[in-house]
Amino acid sequence: SLFAGLDLPGRFLFAILTLMTLIANVVFIEEALYIYRKTPSSKRSIIIWVNAAAPVIATTSCIGMWIPRSTMFTDFTAAVFFAIVIHKFLLMMIKECGGQKLLLRRFENDRFKISTGPCCCCCLCLPRVRITRQTLFWLKLGTFQFAFLRPVLMFLSIVLWTNGIYSPYDLSLKGAAIWISCFIGVITIIALWPVGIMFQQVRTLLICKKIIPKFALYQFILILNHLQAAIINILAMQEVIPCTPPLSSSARGAYTTQQLLIMEMFLITLISRVVYRRRCDDLEPPERTAEEAGDNKQTP
Repeated sequence: SLFAGLDLPGRFLFAILTLMTLIANVVFIEEALYIYRKTPSSKRSIIIWVNAAAPVIATTSCIGMWIPRSTMFTDFTAAVFFAIVIHKFLLMMIKECGGQKLLLRRFENDRFKISTGPCCCCCLCLPRVRITRQTLFWLKLGTFQFAFLRPVLMFLSIVLWTNGIYSPYDLSLKGAAIWISCFIGVITIIALWPVGIMFQQVRTLLICKKIIPKFALYQFILILNHLQAAIINILAMQEVIPCTPPLSSSARGAYTTQQLLIMEMFLITLISRVVYRRRCDDLEPPERTAEEAGDNKQTP
């Protein structure tokens, strides 16, 4: 087995990374219990889903590290889970504003700035869009399509892989990997756009809810789980990462990605506990704010 072929430092690294994964899961379970007791039921499940992203990715990476043949399935699990988390993060920002009805009342005279990343950050000439129930529906649909299509595409990849048709390292035009990867890239960009649009709109209002560090943690998970893994896989396919028996260059690249993700997700889990554990009062409804503003003007 892979573990039997390791020297003493390699076995020590395996033990440390496994311990990090266990600690990350214990911290998450404790945080989930705290959220379940202290958070209103309308926001409880969404916040737990968002918090679970880092420990779930750490767990799948640890399983892939111990059982290299399971990498395809662990990547499938992590990809499907994080696709749902992207949709849940958008819903969490809406819930933190008091729900869809209160959000529409707060911003009834405002407009969404759609010239934001990753789609249109350079298109500053794009008009602003009115904030209505229909625009919120399209934003939700933009993230939901990713949560639906990503599992379907990953399942299709596994089916083709078991039949010997699909290989993630075959990027020729005749292979299925290049087409599936390009389609996943397109729907990923489409899903990230609504989250960026909503964050630009509510970041000032939700600054008391620590939305900026929460969004930063979400971005870190996205970059590390997708961009970092893609870069390492490309280096492995170009054999920049040398092969070391019994691991090939591509297997060693996946092995390196899993070890890095365990350490990174462990740190993000600890930081998430600090950020999400701070209790904040609910935002005041728009009518109350307007009445108080009127009273202040009448007071001499």
